[in-house]
Amino acid sequence: MSYWLMKSEPDTYGIDDLIAQERGMWEGCRNYTVRNFFKNDFRIGDLAFFHHSNAKPSGVIGVMKCVSEPYPDPTQFDPESHYYDPSSRPERPRWLVVDMEFVRKFDRIVPLAELKEHPVLKDMWVCRKGQRLSVMPVTEHEWQTLLALPGI
Repeated sequence: MSYWLMKSEPDTYGIDDLIAQERGMWEGCRNYTVRNFFKNDFRIGDLAFFHHSNAKPSGVIGVMKCVSEPYPDPTQFDPESHYYDPSSRPERPRWLVVDMEFVRKFDRIVPLAELKEHPVLKDMWVCRKGQRLSVMPVTEHEWQTLLALPGI
């Protein structure tokens, strides 16, 4: 099993949206590194932290689980979608998605500032200066450390 952190803006798709759906397609990732994570590294059963980005405060708010193999992101073919990619073709899709299932919402958000100050968590990908990926790996040690924080 692998561990991940997946970011979304709560006004676009927040943890409460996932709770309402129970299972949701993680769509709209338009970065080759993320696409390759989905293609090569994601497996059914992998766990991910749900991170609210561009929020006050930005931070980790819960846990979700991967419940599908990667498959072509249907939004890349939809001209009405914000995520439409006119250069992607159904016979050779460029972008992938995975389905995620709600596991747990924390009692509090763990702010990015708190992660950056923690001796173990300060080196997480999400804490690195200039890090813009919406999906990134988390080590098992980071996973366990974050889950052990008080009040979550």
